[in-house]
Amino acid sequence: MKLDQFLAQKPLYYSEIDYSRMPRAYASIKNKLFLPKIIHVVGTNGKGTTGRFIANALVTLGFDTGHYTSPHISEFNERIWLNGHNADNELLERAHEKLLSILPEEFQMSLSYFEYTTFLALIVYEKCDYVVLEAGLGGEHDATNVFDKLISVITPIGLDHEEFLGKSIQEVSTTKLRSVTSKAIVAEQRFTEVWETARTLEKELDVKFVDYKDVVDADMISTAEEISQEFQMPHYLYENLLLAMAVVKTLGFNVKKELFRYEPLQGRMQRIKPNVWLDLGHNTLAAEAISHSFCKKSINLVYNSYKDKDYMSILRILSPIVKRVEILSVKSDRIAAEEDLIDAIVKNGLDYKRFEGIEESENYLVFGSFSVADAFREFC
Repeated sequence: MKLDQFLAQKPLYYSEIDYSRMPRAYASIKNKLFLPKIIHVVGTNGKGTTGRFIANALVTLGFDTGHYTSPHISEFNERIWLNGHNADNELLERAHEKLLSILPEEFQMSLSYFEYTTFLALIVYEKCDYVVLEAGLGGEHDATNVFDKLISVITPIGLDHEEFLGKSIQEVSTTKLRSVTSKAIVAEQRFTEVWETARTLEKELDVKFVDYKDVVDADMISTAEEISQEFQMPHYLYENLLLAMAVVKTLGFNVKKELFRYEPLQGRMQRIKPNVWLDLGHNTLAAEAISHSFCKKSINLVYNSYKDKDYMSILRILSPIVKRVEILSVKSDRIAAEEDLIDAIVKNGLDYKRFEGIEESENYLVFGSFSVADAFREFC
């Protein structure tokens, strides 16, 4: 069975997750896999762009490098990047065939979409020097955490996927930071509980959490500012770039401007038209990062939300920059009831209408999950 048909049998979302399944599956094929040096990226926001900065730097340094990221927007290949390009279909099919040949049948059927594609990526990357491996959900129990890692990278942590990760910053931080097995470089954190948790876990797990600010120097800051200005990056991308620089330095390489080519990722504050930006953010941290990117009341927000997201707070955070909310129809069992979404919009003092299309005289931010991005593509 071809890869796309095989994956189509596996749902993208699960109400419950069997955390023992991935470790058991890995144990069954561990002696048949070759693992490169793994840089594990964990956090709530900024994982994709931080990882891509690191991966591009390593490729420029001459290393065969993979970058595993999620979700994808246009095609599955976006998840498995190799030496500057998304893996082609032929390479993915060969990896799929090999994985099926070594993976016991019970796991072929039972592994989730993300678990299977994580193994698939490691097959693609078996000849790499480095792999930047982005966690999907959580940290300690994430599918990506079964592999030995060289170093961990902790991006900003906030509340998200509370049904799996916990209802407090301390709970979320604990499950994410417990993925660290030796040393981690930690981004700027909004919540003090993240560092409180890190210091507790340092003693418990005998690991080291390093503040990225203790790694970067004045020359690196100047270089990051120069790159940021050149590509007109929003502030949060500048911070992700500095974090990536700290990681590259920690790996033992000299930080130079030419290493850090800016490659916009699909759906990460992506300018898809002169007047339209797309961002897959669906939590309050993402909303806060984006709120600094536009002037007061300058943007029409094309929006919808899963019912388990804190859309009331997200709309409150974005309200200073939003002229009007334009509700995008999304077909999903997970999507919020329209009356509840409208109630949140009105309580945040915002005007709203149903999204009908783009006007060239207006600016738009399409914000939300990959389902929102997918629904928006019908209008492009």
